[in-house]
Amino acid sequence: MTLNTEPLNSITTGTGELERRLGLTETLSIVIGRIIGSGIFRTPAPIMLLVGSVSMFYGVWLFGGLITLLSAICYAELVSMLPQSGGPYVYLKAAYPPVWTFLRGWAMFFVSETGAIAAVALVFAEYSNSFYTIITGRSFPHLAELGLALLAIWLLTLVNCFGVHLSGIVQNIFSLLKVVALGAVIFICFSRGGNWSHFTTDIWPQEFNWSAIVAFGAAMRYGFFAYSGWEGATYVAEEVRNPQKNLARSILFGIAGVLFLYLAVNTAYLYQLPVRAIQESRWVATAAMQAALGISGGIFIALAVMLNTFGNISTQILCKARTWYAMSRDGLFIKTLSGIHPDYKTPNAALLAQGAWASVLLLGAGFAEHTYETIIDYFSFTSSVFNILTFTSVWVLRKKYPLQKRPFKVWGYPYTLIFVILVHLLFMIVTLISAFLPSLLGIALTSTGLIYYYRKPLVVFFTTKFNLRK
Repeated sequence: MTLNTEPLNSITTGTGELERRLGLTETLSIVIGRIIGSGIFRTPAPIMLLVGSVSMFYGVWLFGGLITLLSAICYAELVSMLPQSGGPYVYLKAAYPPVWTFLRGWAMFFVSETGAIAAVALVFAEYSNSFYTIITGRSFPHLAELGLALLAIWLLTLVNCFGVHLSGIVQNIFSLLKVVALGAVIFICFSRGGNWSHFTTDIWPQEFNWSAIVAFGAAMRYGFFAYSGWEGATYVAEEVRNPQKNLARSILFGIAGVLFLYLAVNTAYLYQLPVRAIQESRWVATAAMQAALGISGGIFIALAVMLNTFGNISTQILCKARTWYAMSRDGLFIKTLSGIHPDYKTPNAALLAQGAWASVLLLGAGFAEHTYETIIDYFSFTSSVFNILTFTSVWVLRKKYPLQKRPFKVWGYPYTLIFVILVHLLFMIVTLISAFLPSLLGIALTSTGLIYYYRKPLVVFFTTKFNLRK
């Protein structure tokens, strides 16, 4: 591995056309807004269904939060030394050959990130339908749900096209509403009549065997998804004031706060509902609030989830478009996506392309059963591959650029880094075992990026091989 004495910033710095308008409050709001979306209202049921016991249920949330926090500590070193838009793409670009960087961006665009936007938009539309049903006694058709989800995607895409400052205000408002809503769920569930026996019934799994381990690993897929998005602030690094400090602080503070909230909310659920009821409740938050307050509780939680998911869609749209912009700016994606609006200084071409593909995925998946879980199964394996590569880049960049200034360094290096990588390797293996076909589909679509990346050499090869030259 070649040792470099040239400053890393001079190799990867972009054009600097984006405005630094986001402070610690906005970046912390982005982290919280990206994490708290549909997951805490949607994943407890499939997690409990897989593990079947209170101890393992809490184990998933505690272990997921711990690994997320340790993963963020690794990211904090990367973002403090490379405070540039694009998130993991920037770190992979500095550490590995260009093809790996490209494939990461390709997978994010066509497999994971736009799919997550579509999934959360669908949850927003479903809870809107739930709210409408409680109020009127009748629901609107599924096609209307899809239309409402599309409307949310495009409305928030357009908001993000009119400047990052306006987007930052949106993040602050909805992140505050998320915390207030979750706090209200906790307070209401504990202030009404619950049952502490729910915590002692089915406390342990029936057997500690290989099947229980695989079930725990499979449940981690939904736990990690509920915690996902914590790296969101790194996507807008070039628009953050004092990024070396504000980005690392926002990530660490944001995850710690969300971990506390998640444990409290899940405890509130269990106080109102036994294990079996949680397993059978597709919308566990609604069931818990209805148990506590009746119909008014259902109305309240429907509104809360609508606000949370709407704000989460906005945060995802804001953050993820910066990756396609950064890749295109560096010549590794469709060139037209590198454009910056002359007045608003926002990557509008990337935003519009992202909205279009998310719409395609939404329409394609909108008619499938168990869409939400299937989407998570679909991209979990692929995402874990690139997560491992990103964590490993901490070690790679320390070897390649030992003289680079690192305002924040991984605590307990290298043991913390090794532990995080090993956990994600095990998670990747369990995901492949427990979600084999969805994992293969994600890998297949990611692999199509190689055709795009090597398209010119392929044209030359086939032209020469089959004598197709004119």
